[in-house]
Amino acid sequence: MADKVEFVPGAPLSVLSEDETMFQESVREFAIEKIRPLVHDMDREAKMSKDLIDSFFELGVMAVEIPEAYGGAGSTFFNAVVVVEELSHVDASCGVIVDVHNTLVNNALIRWGNEAQKTKYLSMLAKDTVGAYALSEAGSGSDAFALACRAEDKGDHYLLNGQKLWITSAGEAGIFIVFANINPDAGYKGITAFIVERDFPGFRVGKREDKCGIRASSTCELILEDCRVPKENVLGEVGRGYKIAIETLNEGRIGIGAQMIGVARGALEHAIAYAKERRQFGKTIADFQGIQFQIAQAATDLEAARLLVYNAARMKDAHLPFVKEAAMAKLFSSQVCERVTSLCVEIFGGNGYTKEYPVEKFWRDSKVGKIYEGTSNMQLSTIAKIILTERL
Repeated sequence: MADKVEFVPGAPLSVLSEDETMFQESVREFAIEKIRPLVHDMDREAKMSKDLIDSFFELGVMAVEIPEAYGGAGSTFFNAVVVVEELSHVDASCGVIVDVHNTLVNNALIRWGNEAQKTKYLSMLAKDTVGAYALSEAGSGSDAFALACRAEDKGDHYLLNGQKLWITSAGEAGIFIVFANINPDAGYKGITAFIVERDFPGFRVGKREDKCGIRASSTCELILEDCRVPKENVLGEVGRGYKIAIETLNEGRIGIGAQMIGVARGALEHAIAYAKERRQFGKTIADFQGIQFQIAQAATDLEAARLLVYNAARMKDAHLPFVKEAAMAKLFSSQVCERVTSLCVEIFGGNGYTKEYPVEKFWRDSKVGKIYEGTSNMQLSTIAKIILTERL
């Protein structure tokens, strides 16, 4: 197995400040030293190491944007994106648990939580409690607002009833942002966001999906049967959950873009190392122009995807409109990831199709990028709506 890999050069130094570069390198070293030895076993067993999750909290990567007052680093969205990329270049499952925690759950609470909610829940999310984001249902995937989950006002609390599907990190999470409709007659204007703790009465985590890729990341159903949620756990305003869902997912798509460029980079690093070792016809396969050109094209596509992701993250931090850029970043990075990881399997030849070598896992992990947090068709729809109403 080709274990020795070389880092594929990333964005130019002008894109990352000195502090950002040092931070990126520290996370990269952590991923290589602490995660890489566990990847094969976690993928085979479809289970994330609890010790590894604990180390994410110790390293501070679960609280990148959480203000220091609540135990976080008080850093930027861009740095959260860098973390996701660096973890994903070793293991996409680690990348996504950190991504959802930061870009969806933490961000939702930072932006819409009141002071009491921030004090209680951001402190937990910064210290030792994994967060999950529960929007999808059996009948509401791309049509995210066709929610069947209901919330009934009972005076001092709500009762939630329904089922959620495809909830990332549900197996490990202790805090869930759950969307339910309090007034179905009002359509999407009845959707409300609730902060649900794992041990709330009437709440339980159900079936865990047996997935093709990102297998160590748990993806489960949630079952709510008269789940009692205190009134103070409404996130934002009643009936304004649709706004929280839309705006949070816009940010989350940049995180998925970062995951995809990380996966593609990890596969390409291994493929380059292997091409320099594998000999055929008296020379390494890296000496053949046919291999060289494919690697060059893959590296070029990866760089373009990385710059789209970085640009969208910078725009978000600068409080500029970034919806189009986020959609483009997710769309293109997921396309590039699928192409690059597939190529890397081919560079490894028959070895690439076995689990003894690492690239088949990167290939399996790539496919979900076109599906979750908005399919590629939904990204195209978003992009089209915006560019048809603005000047290019």
